[in-house]
Amino acid sequence: MSQLSFSDAEGQAKKRKQTRREKFLSQMDDLLPWRELERPIAR
Repeated sequence: MSQLSFSDAEGQAKKRKQTRREKFLSQMDDLLPWRELERPIAR
């Protein structure tokens, strides 16, 4: 039994199915203007 190399592990991570949570967070990143929301907090 051999160990996975970093490139092998990275390739397998890309192939796995995206979870509902990951899909939701991706959609929220696309919809919300994060920079504008962070501006008042950053001061």
